Parts: sequence; C-alpha cells; structure tokens
Amino acid sequence: MTTAWVRAPELPEGLTWFNTAKPLTIAGLRGRVVLLDFWTPGCINCLHVLQDLRYLENKYRGAVAVIGIHSPKFSHERIAANVQKAINRFHVRHPVVNDPKLVVWKQYGVRGWPSVAVIDPEGYLRGVLAGEGRRKQLDLLIQHQLALAERRGLRVGGSLPVSRTAEPAGALQFPSKVYATAERLYISDTGRNRILQTNYHGRVMRVIGSGAPSHLDAGIEQASFNEPHGLAGMGDDVLIADRGNHAIRRLRVISQEVETVAGTGSQGRHAGEHFPDPLKAPLNSPWDVLYHAGSIYIAMAGQHQIWRLNTSNWSLDVFAGSGREGLTDGPATSASLAQPSGLAAGSEELYVADAESSAIRTVRLADGYVRTLIGKGLFEFGDIDGDAGSARLQHPMGISFDRNRNALWIADTYNDKIKMLEIYTKRVTTLKLDRPLHEPGGLCVQGDYLWVADTNAHEIIRVDLRAGVARPLEIEEQVVGF
Repeated sequence: MTTAWVRAPELPEGLTWFNTAKPLTIAGLRGRVVLLDFWTPGCINCLHVLQDLRYLENKYRGAVAVIGIHSPKFSHERIAANVQKAINRFHVRHPVVNDPKLVVWKQYGVRGWPSVAVIDPEGYLRGVLAGEGRRKQLDLLIQHQLALAERRGLRVGGSLPVSRTAEPAGALQFPSKVYATAERLYISDTGRNRILQTNYHGRVMRVIGSGAPSHLDAGIEQASFNEPHGLAGMGDDVLIADRGNHAIRRLRVISQEVETVAGTGSQGRHAGEHFPDPLKAPLNSPWDVLYHAGSIYIAMAGQHQIWRLNTSNWSLDVFAGSGREGLTDGPATSASLAQPSGLAAGSEELYVADAESSAIRTVRLADGYVRTLIGKGLFEFGDIDGDAGSARLQHPMGISFDRNRNALWIADTYNDKIKMLEIYTKRVTTLKLDRPLHEPGGLCVQGDYLWVADTNAHEIIRVDLRAGVARPLEIEEQVVGF
C-alpha cells in the first residue's frame, strides 16, 4: 500500500459517466469514505474485487461511496457502449466513469489492475491498494476513517442515487458458452444463472437451474448456479464451469440432477497443489471445462493455470502453468498462462484460448508442455490475419477444434469476430459473416454448423459453414419436454 497525505485529485470533466444522472466530484462526496476502483472487465482479478466492493457497499451503506474508474487495457474496452455492457453483465451498481486515456489512472499513480484508492471523509488520499484479496484491509481502513470522522463531526450519511440502463428483454441474458451434441444444444445463460437445453430449432427442452445466484446441488429445477460458463460432454452427462461458485458441476441428464464434482464454493489461490478429494479443493474462477480421454480439464482463469481431474481416482492436480500471469512457453511447472478462458482437444494436445495475452496456446497431453501458436505478450494485441506467428487477436475467450477441417475456430471476442486457424498451414483467416457479432464468448462446431454464443447480443448464432450464412437461434421460452 502506498500512502500520501495530500488532497485527492479531483475527477476531470468531460468523461462519460454511467449509473448516475450527473457527474460526481470528490469534493461533493465529503463526509464519506470514497473508494475509487480502477478496473477493466477483461481482468479476472478486477471481477473478484467487485465482489469485495459489493460486500463493503452493503455493510457501510450511505457511509461509503464507491466509484468505478474504468481503465481500459484493450482498445475494445475504450468504447462507451462496451463499458455499459460490462457494467450490466457484471452487475455493477455503483457509479462508473470511463477513463479511456487513463487520465485518472495517472493522477492517482496507479500501476496495475485492479487497484483501489481510499479517500477519507475530509478528501485526503489515504492510499492506493493494488491487487485482489484486500477486503479485510479495506474494511479496517473504512472502520478507522469513519470512526475518526464521527469524532470530528464530519460524517455525512445517505446513499448515492443510481440511474441504471437496463438490457433489452429476451430469452437469454449474456450467454457465454454453448455445447452442441448431434441433436441438442446446451447454453450457458450466464446472466440468468441457468443452463438451457434446446433442440436445433430453439425449442427449450429443459431449464437447468432455479436462476438464483447460489450454490445448490439438487434436481434441475431446484439446483442453482452463479455465472455458469463453460460446458462439455462427459458420456451422457454435461460438465459445467460454475465460475461464480468456483466449482465444476455435473448435470446428470438421465436422472435430471445437478451435483458438484470439484470445488468448495469458495475462491482459492493455490498455485500448485495436489487434492486427493476435489470437493475439498478451492477453485479460482473456472471459465471453461473439457472432458478428454478419462480426464476433466479445467481452464482456471483466476489462477492462470490448467487443472486436471483424473476420473479414475477422482484426484485433482495442476496440469500446466506456474500461476504467474504471462506468456512463457516451456515445461508445465514453469510456463505461464494469462487467464485461460477456452479449451479444445486435439489428438495429442489441448488448445487454449488465453484471453489476457490475446493468444492461442497448446498444452501437450503427455506432459503439460506449453507452446504458443498465436500471440506475443500481455500487451500485444490487434486484428491481423495471416501467418500464425504474425497474426494478432484481441482477448479471445472461446475455441473449438474442427476435426473435419483440421482447424481451430476461435472466438476473437474483443474484435467481435470468428477466426479460423488451419493446423497444418498455420494460417489465420477471419470467417466472413453476413451479420455483425458483439463480443462472442464461446463456440462449438458440430458437423457443418458452428454455434456461437454472441454474448453481448444475448443470442446464439448458427453459422452454416458451407453457405457462410449466420442466423440467430429463435428460442422458445416455454419448456416443451422431449
């Protein structure tokens, strides 16, 4: 923590505000403890901090004012409309200001995401806390500053008025992933904390999950999820990466029950451990899941690692990644990943959509050795086709292996595109579509159809790969059964 007994810099004029009818000022918030949250939606650590801020806002309602300082890393994140989508997707209730040129970031001397600046009720900057896991420290600081202000008669109560912009009503809300079998689709309706099972025409066969953002194993109507993301088949069952519950769940399709197969329901930060009982292993924001050759592979976005659950003895281990965020190739224990968010299986390797490095990586199944196919580093991104070595992506979050074409389909999320990487030629091309996409987060190829979770458009798109035609799936919300 850095400290400075100086007046907190005033927020500049001319920036775009969200969740408030008018711009706020530091001077106008005197009498409250003010927390400035420097965040960006592509950063998993920033999403974890949002949970801490929600706790503190509720605990100190009216005495603490939280302002999100949206500080973009990627060019896509500078656009105001995309900021609004992120605010709604991640349930941000406090006022947010977009700082596309990082002016406020520089004023407060911030060096990395996430960071929280603490301003006392007299308007003095008391410090900037970097990184996640600071809830207790922030809590103690707030208690201390409010007690001092109380003794001096400086306390001002009252919650800030919030003016929110709602998403359009529809069958889905921020769907993040999709899994296709020969006859059915499974859709992570992430914004509504549920899974939909439909046919290829959009008829809803089953709704899995009550919609309550909680963690409950039960029958499909009572079971609950919290921001479910990745989906994968395992025999007759479907695996679910339950991101907000830090758990891997299994949908038993035949018995229509949901159970937890890994995770405690709480976030963990274990960079390299063996867990003989996966139900005692605290996971860290699993974003995708894959079953292959007797093992369940987990894209542990919050830990920057790939974990493996051996289904022969149900033990859980770190499979690849040191836990340090980065783009370093090499043996499993020394290689670094950066928020892996999508998984696919080839014949001898896993393919990984490594979001924060804007990269596509491979992990050798035999020993966990990591190589990079596309990407150069945490701050190297763009929208460039061509040879894989020179191609550039922007925060890809989904990937699917097409055995018929020997190619990878990539959800190039922040470029609003689908890319194809041919395995033999190592060439990257953009899939030409007759409609725009809006932050596609997941995809799944099945035969000549590519199913795309077009997250910010609240749609599932069916792409006919032969004709190059993309059409939204018209979902019938009424459950019709088999």
